[in-house]
Amino acid sequence: MNEPNTNVPVVNTQGLCKEYVMGTMVVNALKNATVQIFRGEMVAIMGPSGSGKSTFMNLIGCLDRPTAGKFELDGKDVSIMMDSELAEIRNKYIGFIFQQFNLLARTSAQKNVELPLQYANASNRKERALAALERVSLGNRSDHKPNELSGGQQQRVAIARAIVTEPLMLLADEPTGALDSKTSIEIMAIFQDFNDAGTTVIVVTHEEEVAQHCKRIIRFRDGEIVSDEQVTNRIDARKELIARNLAEAAVSV
Repeated sequence: MNEPNTNVPVVNTQGLCKEYVMGTMVVNALKNATVQIFRGEMVAIMGPSGSGKSTFMNLIGCLDRPTAGKFELDGKDVSIMMDSELAEIRNKYIGFIFQQFNLLARTSAQKNVELPLQYANASNRKERALAALERVSLGNRSDHKPNELSGGQQQRVAIARAIVTEPLMLLADEPTGALDSKTSIEIMAIFQDFNDAGTTVIVVTHEEEVAQHCKRIIRFRDGEIVSDEQVTNRIDARKELIARNLAEAAVSV
Protein backbone atom coordinates (compact mmCIF):
# COMPACT_ATOMS: atom_id res chain seq x y z
CA MET A 1 0.00 0.00 0.00
CA ASN A 2 1.17 3.57 -0.66
CA GLU A 3 2.06 4.89 2.78
CA PRO A 4 1.37 8.65 3.01
CA ASN A 5 3.22 11.14 5.12
CA THR A 6 0.93 11.43 8.13
CA ASN A 7 2.14 14.92 9.04
CA VAL A 8 1.16 16.51 5.70
CA PRO A 9 -2.20 16.78 3.91
CA VAL A 10 -3.05 14.27 1.20
CA VAL A 11 -4.34 17.24 -0.84
CA ASN A 12 -2.88 20.70 -0.29
CA THR A 13 -3.80 23.48 -2.70
CA GLN A 14 -2.64 27.06 -2.33
CA GLY A 15 -4.27 29.76 -4.47
CA LEU A 16 -5.14 27.28 -7.20
CA CYS A 17 -6.44 28.95 -10.38
CA LYS A 18 -7.48 27.71 -13.80
CA GLU A 19 -8.20 29.88 -16.84
CA TYR A 20 -9.49 28.81 -20.24
CA VAL A 21 -9.07 31.00 -23.31
CA MET A 22 -12.12 30.86 -25.59
CA GLY A 23 -11.49 33.08 -28.59
CA THR A 24 -11.06 36.57 -27.22
CA MET A 25 -12.56 35.62 -23.85
CA VAL A 26 -10.79 34.35 -20.75
CA VAL A 27 -12.93 32.14 -18.53
CA ASN A 28 -11.85 31.92 -14.89
CA ALA A 29 -13.01 28.39 -14.12
CA LEU A 30 -11.27 28.28 -10.74
CA LYS A 31 -10.16 31.19 -8.59
CA ASN A 32 -7.74 31.09 -5.68
CA ALA A 33 -8.81 27.69 -4.28
CA THR A 34 -6.97 26.94 -1.05
CA VAL A 35 -7.86 23.58 0.53
CA GLN A 36 -6.31 20.95 2.75
CA ILE A 37 -7.64 17.40 2.87
CA PHE A 38 -6.02 14.94 5.28
CA ARG A 39 -5.73 11.18 5.33
CA GLY A 40 -8.91 9.45 6.48
CA GLU A 41 -11.26 12.24 5.47
CA MET A 42 -14.33 11.63 3.31
CA VAL A 43 -15.10 14.88 1.53
CA ALA A 44 -17.91 15.90 -0.82
CA ILE A 45 -17.20 18.53 -3.47
CA MET A 46 -20.44 20.29 -4.41
CA GLY A 47 -21.67 23.08 -6.63
CA PRO A 48 -23.99 23.81 -9.56
CA SER A 49 -22.95 23.39 -13.18
CA GLY A 50 -20.11 25.79 -13.98
CA SER A 51 -19.21 26.26 -10.32
CA GLY A 52 -15.64 25.00 -10.68
CA LYS A 53 -16.04 21.67 -8.90
CA SER A 54 -15.17 19.58 -11.97
CA THR A 55 -12.18 21.81 -12.73
CA PHE A 56 -11.01 21.36 -9.15
CA MET A 57 -11.44 17.58 -9.45
CA ASN A 58 -9.41 17.49 -12.68
CA LEU A 59 -6.61 19.43 -11.02
CA ILE A 60 -6.36 17.36 -7.84
CA GLY A 61 -6.72 14.22 -9.97
CA CYS A 62 -3.64 15.28 -11.97
CA LEU A 63 -5.74 15.28 -15.14
CA ASP A 64 -5.02 18.96 -15.82
CA ARG A 65 -2.56 21.66 -14.83
CA PRO A 66 -3.35 24.87 -12.93
CA THR A 67 -2.83 28.26 -14.52
CA ALA A 68 -1.56 29.57 -11.21
CA GLY A 69 -1.15 28.40 -7.64
CA LYS A 70 0.30 25.26 -6.11
CA PHE A 71 -0.95 21.72 -5.60
CA GLU A 72 0.82 19.18 -3.42
CA LEU A 73 -0.25 15.53 -3.29
CA ASP A 74 1.05 13.87 -0.13
CA GLY A 75 3.74 16.54 0.10
CA LYS A 76 4.82 16.29 -3.54
CA ASP A 77 4.44 19.40 -5.70
CA VAL A 78 2.63 17.94 -8.71
CA SER A 79 1.75 21.31 -10.21
CA ILE A 80 5.23 21.50 -11.75
CA MET A 81 5.51 17.88 -12.93
CA MET A 82 5.89 16.73 -16.52
CA ASP A 83 3.12 14.72 -18.22
CA SER A 84 4.95 11.42 -17.77
CA GLU A 85 5.38 12.12 -14.07
CA LEU A 86 1.70 13.03 -13.71
CA ALA A 87 0.69 9.76 -15.37
CA GLU A 88 2.80 7.83 -12.88
CA ILE A 89 1.34 9.78 -9.96
CA ARG A 90 -2.21 9.13 -11.17
CA ASN A 91 -1.67 5.40 -11.44
CA LYS A 92 0.16 5.10 -8.14
CA TYR A 93 -1.71 7.45 -5.82
CA ILE A 94 -5.24 7.99 -7.17
CA GLY A 95 -8.14 5.62 -7.78
CA PHE A 96 -10.71 7.11 -10.17
CA ILE A 97 -14.42 6.26 -10.24
CA PHE A 98 -16.73 7.84 -12.82
CA GLN A 99 -20.48 8.09 -13.36
CA GLN A 100 -20.41 6.08 -16.60
CA PHE A 101 -18.17 3.32 -15.18
CA ASN A 102 -15.78 3.40 -18.23
CA LEU A 103 -15.42 -0.38 -18.42
CA LEU A 104 -14.14 -2.23 -21.49
CA ALA A 105 -17.25 -3.81 -23.01
CA ARG A 106 -15.74 -7.05 -24.34
CA THR A 107 -13.59 -7.69 -21.28
CA SER A 108 -14.42 -9.61 -18.10
CA ALA A 109 -14.74 -7.92 -14.73
CA GLN A 110 -11.44 -9.45 -13.67
CA LYS A 111 -9.59 -8.16 -16.73
CA ASN A 112 -11.14 -4.70 -16.30
CA VAL A 113 -9.88 -4.58 -12.74
CA GLU A 114 -6.41 -5.71 -13.82
CA LEU A 115 -5.91 -2.72 -16.16
CA PRO A 116 -4.17 -0.35 -13.69
CA LEU A 117 -1.86 -3.19 -12.69
CA GLN A 118 -0.94 -3.78 -16.32
CA TYR A 119 -0.04 -0.11 -16.73
CA ALA A 120 2.17 -0.38 -13.64
CA ASN A 121 3.67 -3.68 -14.89
CA ALA A 122 2.71 -5.22 -11.54
CA SER A 123 2.95 -8.89 -10.66
CA ASN A 124 0.17 -11.20 -9.39
CA ARG A 125 -2.39 -9.24 -11.40
CA LYS A 126 -5.06 -11.93 -11.46
CA GLU A 127 -4.86 -12.60 -7.72
CA ARG A 128 -4.97 -8.90 -6.86
CA ALA A 129 -7.90 -8.27 -9.20
CA LEU A 130 -9.90 -11.14 -7.72
CA ALA A 131 -9.15 -9.89 -4.21
CA ALA A 132 -10.38 -6.41 -5.15
CA LEU A 133 -13.59 -7.87 -6.59
CA GLU A 134 -14.12 -9.82 -3.36
CA ARG A 135 -13.86 -6.56 -1.41
CA VAL A 136 -16.85 -5.20 -3.34
CA SER A 137 -18.77 -8.52 -3.08
CA LEU A 138 -18.34 -9.46 -6.74
CA GLY A 139 -16.00 -12.39 -6.45
CA ASN A 140 -18.61 -14.64 -8.05
CA ARG A 141 -18.94 -12.33 -11.08
CA SER A 142 -15.28 -12.08 -12.04
CA ASP A 143 -15.76 -13.74 -15.44
CA HIS A 144 -18.83 -11.66 -16.39
CA LYS A 145 -18.63 -8.92 -19.00
CA PRO A 146 -20.20 -5.48 -18.33
CA ASN A 147 -23.34 -6.24 -20.37
CA GLU A 148 -23.93 -9.24 -18.09
CA LEU A 149 -23.93 -7.05 -14.98
CA SER A 150 -26.41 -4.56 -13.53
CA GLY A 151 -25.53 -0.86 -13.26
CA GLY A 152 -24.70 -1.25 -9.60
CA GLN A 153 -22.48 -4.25 -10.29
CA GLN A 154 -20.69 -2.37 -13.05
CA GLN A 155 -19.99 0.45 -10.62
CA ARG A 156 -18.64 -2.09 -8.14
CA VAL A 157 -16.26 -3.37 -10.83
CA ALA A 158 -15.17 0.24 -11.41
CA ILE A 159 -14.56 0.65 -7.68
CA ALA A 160 -12.56 -2.60 -7.57
CA ARG A 161 -10.48 -1.28 -10.48
CA ALA A 162 -9.89 1.95 -8.54
CA ILE A 163 -8.74 0.20 -5.35
CA VAL A 164 -6.67 -2.61 -6.87
CA THR A 165 -3.47 -0.53 -6.71
CA GLU A 166 -4.24 0.42 -3.07
CA PRO A 167 -4.17 4.15 -3.86
CA LEU A 168 -3.67 7.00 -1.45
CA MET A 169 -7.12 8.39 -2.25
CA LEU A 170 -10.28 7.56 -4.15
CA LEU A 171 -11.63 10.31 -6.38
CA ALA A 172 -15.24 9.68 -7.42
CA ASP A 173 -16.98 11.90 -9.98
CA GLU A 174 -20.80 11.65 -9.65
CA PRO A 175 -20.45 7.93 -8.77
CA THR A 176 -24.18 7.46 -8.11
CA GLY A 177 -25.51 9.64 -10.92
CA ALA A 178 -26.52 6.70 -13.14
CA LEU A 179 -27.90 4.52 -10.34
CA ASP A 180 -31.24 4.07 -8.58
CA SER A 181 -31.62 5.21 -4.98
CA LYS A 182 -31.03 1.85 -3.27
CA THR A 183 -27.98 1.05 -5.40
CA SER A 184 -26.65 4.54 -4.66
CA ILE A 185 -26.85 3.80 -0.94
CA GLU A 186 -25.00 0.51 -1.50
CA ILE A 187 -22.21 2.36 -3.31
CA MET A 188 -21.93 4.97 -0.56
CA ALA A 189 -21.77 2.14 1.99
CA ILE A 190 -18.75 0.72 0.12
CA PHE A 191 -17.08 4.14 0.18
CA GLN A 192 -17.75 4.47 3.91
CA ASP A 193 -16.25 1.02 4.52
CA PHE A 194 -13.07 1.98 2.65
CA ASN A 195 -12.96 5.30 4.45
CA ASP A 196 -13.32 3.57 7.83
CA ALA A 197 -10.32 1.45 6.84
CA GLY A 198 -8.26 4.63 6.34
CA THR A 199 -8.66 5.47 2.66
CA THR A 200 -9.18 9.14 1.83
CA VAL A 201 -12.36 9.48 -0.27
CA ILE A 202 -13.33 12.56 -2.30
CA VAL A 203 -16.76 12.54 -3.94
CA VAL A 204 -17.78 15.13 -6.53
CA THR A 205 -21.58 15.34 -6.53
CA HIS A 206 -24.54 17.64 -7.07
CA GLU A 207 -26.77 15.49 -4.82
CA GLU A 208 -27.17 16.79 -1.28
CA GLU A 209 -28.13 13.38 0.06
CA VAL A 210 -24.95 11.83 -1.33
CA ALA A 211 -22.88 14.61 0.23
CA GLN A 212 -24.47 13.99 3.63
CA HIS A 213 -22.82 10.55 3.67
CA CYS A 214 -19.44 12.30 3.79
CA LYS A 215 -17.68 13.85 6.77
CA ARG A 216 -17.12 17.25 5.18
CA ILE A 217 -18.63 19.32 2.37
CA ILE A 218 -16.74 21.88 0.28
CA ARG A 219 -19.06 24.01 -1.88
CA PHE A 220 -18.06 25.89 -5.03
CA ARG A 221 -19.82 28.70 -6.86
CA ASP A 222 -18.58 30.80 -9.78
CA GLY A 223 -15.14 29.24 -9.54
CA GLU A 224 -14.65 29.99 -5.85
CA ILE A 225 -14.99 28.07 -2.60
CA VAL A 226 -17.97 29.54 -0.77
CA SER A 227 -18.10 27.18 2.22
CA ASP A 228 -16.15 24.36 3.83
CA GLU A 229 -17.97 22.65 6.69
CA GLN A 230 -18.01 19.44 8.67
CA VAL A 231 -21.15 17.29 8.37
CA THR A 232 -22.79 17.27 11.79
CA ASN A 233 -25.40 14.55 11.24
CA ARG A 234 -23.65 12.24 8.83
CA ILE A 235 -25.80 9.55 7.21
CA ASP A 236 -24.53 6.01 7.79
CA ALA A 237 -25.25 4.15 4.54
CA ARG A 238 -24.84 0.77 6.24
CA LYS A 239 -27.68 1.55 8.67
CA GLU A 240 -29.72 2.97 5.78
CA LEU A 241 -29.45 -0.31 3.92
CA ILE A 242 -30.49 -2.36 6.95
CA ALA A 243 -33.53 -0.15 7.54
CA ARG A 244 -34.48 -0.26 3.88
CA ASN A 245 -34.15 -4.04 3.66
CA LEU A 246 -36.26 -4.49 6.78
CA ALA A 247 -38.94 -2.21 5.35
CA GLU A 248 -38.97 -4.10 2.06
CA ALA A 249 -39.20 -7.43 3.89
CA ALA A 250 -42.14 -6.19 5.95
CA VAL A 251 -44.01 -5.10 2.81
CA SER A 252 -43.41 -8.45 1.08
CA VAL A 253 -44.86 -10.46 3.99
